[in-house]
Amino acid sequence: MFSSRAVMRPLLRCAPRASVPAHRRLLNTDTAPVLYSAHARTVGARNGHVEGSEGLVLDLGMPKGLGGAGGPGKTNPEELFAAGYGACFQSAMGIVAPRLGLKMPSKAEDSVIKTTVHMVGDLKKADLGIRVEMLVKVKGLKKEDLEKLVEKTKETCPYSRATQGNVTTNIKVESS
Repeated sequence: MFSSRAVMRPLLRCAPRASVPAHRRLLNTDTAPVLYSAHARTVGARNGHVEGSEGLVLDLGMPKGLGGAGGPGKTNPEELFAAGYGACFQSAMGIVAPRLGLKMPSKAEDSVIKTTVHMVGDLKKADLGIRVEMLVKVKGLKKEDLEKLVEKTKETCPYSRATQGNVTTNIKVESS
């Protein structure tokens, strides 16, 4: 009698193999030492209030695009995510650039990241997700160098690592 292993072996040899990502994550976030912890207290969900441990105090408002009133002085989780992702990515670029032999501009306004977070899905079915569009503009770097920097930064930025495989993120670059 044939063992199931013997029968399956020829089939497995012909089966397409999943590609292995070029960069494997070495960091085990379950056991890695904590470098910093952010804390926030939220009351009232999307029409509520947020307070953070570092002095953050914000009122939340349901965006007009989701049927809410929106309004000045109010933010929402998607806007906060866009701000956090952009800031984190830009910081990671500053860490990665010297490792690639690149120099980031000394003036803050010469390195700008514009991040858009789209809420996507179907509200009625409660089937929701996000998609991210990011525009990275850096003065003084060649476009090909900036593209290499962005690719390596995706491997370093904690937001990029956390969203990989879960959130579609489209990044465009502009250099001047």
